[in-house]
Amino acid sequence: MKTVFNDTDRNDLYERLGGLTLERKPLWGRMTCGQMLAHLTDGVRMTLGELAIKPKRGPLRFGPIRHAVIHWLPFPKGAPTAPELLVRHAEDSAVEIGELKSAMERMAGRAGEGTWEEHPAFGRMTEHDWGVLVYRHIDHHLRQFGA
Repeated sequence: MKTVFNDTDRNDLYERLGGLTLERKPLWGRMTCGQMLAHLTDGVRMTLGELAIKPKRGPLRFGPIRHAVIHWLPFPKGAPTAPELLVRHAEDSAVEIGELKSAMERMAGRAGEGTWEEHPAFGRMTEHDWGVLVYRHIDHHLRQFGA
């Protein structure tokens, strides 16, 4: 399973990010490329505890469901997300991509350090779960924009 904690997997995402511009149109959904890039950056910032997100209850906190969603099931197009992750819009793709890469590097640099922030929907997760989820989330949105 690919993870942002693996240098090769992370570099693959970086390469795909490099082809994006704010003018890129989505293959599905309503987000602009600028919204998507800011959404991804803020999602990684949430993982690092740099952005507070209001927790919510639901079945995703149940271990087997959480594991299936993080590791096996395809991400649905148009799934709801935390409103805090939809606030910003990137104004410069190169700057936002740089911010996203920096956040991903900070995350990778924390590998093996112990506990991680609680996910607002999934609850407590292992480091491995976080690495896979962040990779799959970024991959999902890159596919949304044909990258």
